[in-house]
Amino acid sequence: MKTICFYFQIHQPFRLKRYRFFDIGSDHYYYDDFNNEEIIHRIAQRSYIPANQTLLEMIRNSDGKFKVAFSISGVALDQLEIYVPEFIDSMKELAKTGCVEFLSETYAHSLASLIDPVEFQNQVKEHADRIEMLFGQRPKVFRNTELIYSDEIASMVAAMGFQGMITEGAKHILGWKSPNYLYSAATAPHLKLLLKNYKISDDIAFRFSNYEWSEYPLTADKFIGWIKSFPESEQIVNLFMNYETLGELQPRETGIFEFMKALPRFAEENGIGFITPTEAISRLKSVDKLYVPNVISWADEERDTSAWLGNILQDEAFEKLYSIGERVRLCEDRRIKQDWKYLQTSDHFYYMCTKHLSDGAVHSHYSPYDSPYEAFTNYMNVLSDFIVRVEAQYPLSIENEELNSLITTIKNQSSEIEALQKQLKSAKAEKKAKTEKAKLAAKSAEPKKEPKKKNKA
Repeated sequence: MKTICFYFQIHQPFRLKRYRFFDIGSDHYYYDDFNNEEIIHRIAQRSYIPANQTLLEMIRNSDGKFKVAFSISGVALDQLEIYVPEFIDSMKELAKTGCVEFLSETYAHSLASLIDPVEFQNQVKEHADRIEMLFGQRPKVFRNTELIYSDEIASMVAAMGFQGMITEGAKHILGWKSPNYLYSAATAPHLKLLLKNYKISDDIAFRFSNYEWSEYPLTADKFIGWIKSFPESEQIVNLFMNYETLGELQPRETGIFEFMKALPRFAEENGIGFITPTEAISRLKSVDKLYVPNVISWADEERDTSAWLGNILQDEAFEKLYSIGERVRLCEDRRIKQDWKYLQTSDHFYYMCTKHLSDGAVHSHYSPYDSPYEAFTNYMNVLSDFIVRVEAQYPLSIENEELNSLITTIKNQSSEIEALQKQLKSAKAEKKAKTEKAKLAAKSAEPKKEPKKKNKA
């Protein structure tokens, strides 16, 4: 039986305010609260909330046969809880249906997997904890920022205990192979891979309302017909896209919500079901290992990381940010740790992209800046102030060797404290056992009282 795996990404960055060179050292608040609140409110009202209502209706009307997965970044959750708490409530209602799966990702929607394994692991754990706290699910499948993936990253993800991971069905990786199968990671065969079918995913996400598209208008029965026409052996079709597709990128008046609502009925008529990522990796068998020595993503035609790390501006900002990672992790200042996460969000580097022609139009559409150079200047001013704050606690004059020695000392102290706590716990348990034993011994040593003789009448 053919199945469809729907996955939606929900992410919004904390955009930075205009931060001048002269603000460095005097202003430690970096965020454009007005712009962030306005954008998250607008998108939630046009997309997230009506989309949640639509999916809930689809689940109920199909008697639970429709299923869907979400990956919600930690920075998006932070904003939604502040500005649109009703969205969190509606997402909890979806979670209660049992037809919704929540995936894991980096808390900050960061690029940490490319440079800082420790930070990567910390953010993944923090995100999983947050998802479990809000929605009662511990994620089993991982989705990296912008579907970034490589053999090396697969090894790190597998080491964290995940059963599966989703990524892009990039043509230069698959070659003649189809994305409509379950694969496994070359460096960690037990880690199963779900690959995005970008052709028909983009038919919904980008071409749905395009009057010049040869397949316009796209109807639910036509779309399901395409899936049915795939070879019988291709058992899963992965439709991965941004949640803003529903209502924002494809506005309500295009008929996008009606299109979605009709999918379960036509799917059932054609013997096609819906499946979550965890169900897919547990039910389907991997057909082959996938070798990805170089990093891929779902961005642009290149399907690489050049959207974030493709020029000297991005590279300089990226290297400078992560050069202070060890120092930040030593800090106890919660504000510094929060700013550290928010400054890692991949969008800041995306705004610095200098790609031209069609790609440039896409990149500039999402940017709050007039140019990539303005984005770079503003970010570096903020980062400079942030580094001043970090240096006040752990000066940059401390050599890396000295810092590493300090880190090792702290880790050793933590290990010693943990060992001593275990010894103390064991000693307390032993003392308690001895006390109980002594009580029993004392009780058994007491002379037995003879029963009183009854007086004869």
